[in-house]
Amino acid sequence: MAAKGAATAPIDLRDPSLYINRELSQLAFLARVFEESLDERNPLLERVKFLSICGMLLDEFYETRVAALRDQQLTGQVVEGGRDALTPKDQLERIYELAGQYSTAMWTHLRDLLIPQLTAEGIHLLDYAQLTEASRAELRQFFERDVFPVLTPLAVDAWRPFPHISGGSLNLLITIRDEMGERFARVKVPPTLPRLVPVPPPEESGGVARAARVAFTWIEQIIAANIGALFPGKEITGTYFFRVIRNAGLAIREAEAEDLLETIEESLERRLFGYIVRLEVPAEMPTELRGWLADQLKTESQEPNVGDSPLEADVQDLFVAEGPLGMNALGGLGRIDRPDLKDPPFVAGLPAEWPRDGSNVLDIVGRRDVLLHHPYQSFAPVVDFVRSGLDPNVRAIKQTLYRVGSNSPIVDALLESRDDDTQVAVMVELKARGDEESNIGWARALERSGVHVAYGMGGLKTHCKMTLIVRREVDGLRRYAHLGTGNYNAQTARLYTDLGIFTADPDICADVSDLFNYLTGYSAQREFRKLIVAPMNLRRQVLALIDREAGHGPAGRLIFKMNALIDAEMIEALYRASRAGVQIDLLIRGACCLRPGLPGVSESIRVTSIIGRFLEHSRIYYFGNGRGQTAEDSDQLYLGSADLMPRNINRRVEVLFPIENPAIKSQLRDELLPLLLADNVKARELRSDGKYERRHPGPNESVIDAQATLLASATALARP
Repeated sequence: MAAKGAATAPIDLRDPSLYINRELSQLAFLARVFEESLDERNPLLERVKFLSICGMLLDEFYETRVAALRDQQLTGQVVEGGRDALTPKDQLERIYELAGQYSTAMWTHLRDLLIPQLTAEGIHLLDYAQLTEASRAELRQFFERDVFPVLTPLAVDAWRPFPHISGGSLNLLITIRDEMGERFARVKVPPTLPRLVPVPPPEESGGVARAARVAFTWIEQIIAANIGALFPGKEITGTYFFRVIRNAGLAIREAEAEDLLETIEESLERRLFGYIVRLEVPAEMPTELRGWLADQLKTESQEPNVGDSPLEADVQDLFVAEGPLGMNALGGLGRIDRPDLKDPPFVAGLPAEWPRDGSNVLDIVGRRDVLLHHPYQSFAPVVDFVRSGLDPNVRAIKQTLYRVGSNSPIVDALLESRDDDTQVAVMVELKARGDEESNIGWARALERSGVHVAYGMGGLKTHCKMTLIVRREVDGLRRYAHLGTGNYNAQTARLYTDLGIFTADPDICADVSDLFNYLTGYSAQREFRKLIVAPMNLRRQVLALIDREAGHGPAGRLIFKMNALIDAEMIEALYRASRAGVQIDLLIRGACCLRPGLPGVSESIRVTSIIGRFLEHSRIYYFGNGRGQTAEDSDQLYLGSADLMPRNINRRVEVLFPIENPAIKSQLRDELLPLLLADNVKARELRSDGKYERRHPGPNESVIDAQATLLASATALARP
């Protein structure tokens, strides 16, 4: 007999109508970020920041997702395809439509709302034409001194073909009339120049104190106003800006690579020539000139041996901009010293048991597990842990590095710890998209210092976050580990919510040791004592845990927190659990292909997305296991690096690690997860039609902003 409330009618859980398209769901995430720019409860400069993030997200979406769809359209091979039944052509058509709407909305929002509000606060974002003559004279001197020497005009004619345009670069197309007729030239805006250039603010500032008044104009407009200096004696008839986004995919044939590091360096060079997926032009560019430019770019992208695909530049994704090109440039306004227009600063604290001077941390970890929650707690304990390699009794340190950022204190700690008595081994993932060059630099620096560096495994990215320290003690060697949900990156640890744990649990540390041997050597190990590891057993074990929960019926409970839910097999398992009556909450920041609330399929599933001050990045997987009916401690909670996406499960080395300390498990299960699920300020709930609806407090409900609550609590507990 079926459990009360469980669905029993037969239904095809592979029906395409039960799944949301992955790409359209990702675009919906961009829309939720844009909502934060619209929300006047956020400080003004934070709203500008969210708009700049939208520009960055749109660029990245085109570089990766649109490029992947274009590849699929060309080859006919669907990669990581969902079950929604939309063809690449269908998806691209819908993407072009939505991206155009979002771009227009972003430009309109900047022009009609943000710029006037900035002006009222004494922050003037001005077009060059709005400047006083005195300001223009000053900027002409700036142009002659700091800009003109680094500009290179490139003529386009029968002898000089249209030049290569690098992805993301800002360019000027200049039309010239002389005795030969109409001529063309291109000038690239060097990325070394500031996009927003300070100018003396106008006198009219509405009572804002003079010291608080600042003004900026766009570097490309300064160049355009002085472009005659580059073409003396010529009649310039037009100056127009344009920008292209290229395919940023990094296709590497690892099986054929003799040296992976050199192969990736060569691939990075080829990336500069990836085919064009987006062309942005201003509204004032004449239609015939847009066509000419598109033809030139199409020809340029078809040159022999250029790029990694024969696909032509497709001008159907040409965008006519109604504002500045490259909205991510607005992030520069974040450097303005106006704390009254930003989120209040905070000081991240330390765990109660952690020493202020970072000493004897292995002794502390040896006595009990320690949880870290970034950014509410400092990243310093992670650095302290790695730096404990300076202990003369430490014999080995092993660590995975995926994205460490610039000026990394983690790398510094690794370099400090290496000596003749301490073996340091680092697994550097060279294929971390966007960080390849940085990681190559760190890998070489570590190798020069005598650190053993491995570069990953063929066909797999190493995405797990783990550190192992081996110390000789009175009773022999003892192992200590740190495992986390986020990168070993001190900068993003202040911006992303992540969780990590320090432990000396013998089984976990033994698993970590075995996994390092798998990464750096040869191993056919498929099972581990306590860790769940992709690609070996994560899919099988997580599916088994979901199905076990389904066996508990309405007494079952699942709470998953992740960045994205894409994998169709995992979604189907969640549908089965819901049909059995299991209560399921999914906290998913980004793309979600599951449709909640479908009668007879997902009625007991709720999907929540929180977009706030910090990027929700932690992954938590809670399995209730009939808690309350079985033993109190029979429920299981895992943290880890993996989202439920095919790439994470099939093509990455990922780790889910159990939280077994009762106090820590209770903190996450009974405090953190309920708080996140109760958010009614920054949370949006996914409807079955694929749209998100922002939550609002009911008439008798308290206002709950989960991130603000956690921040207030951390600030109150923070130690100096």
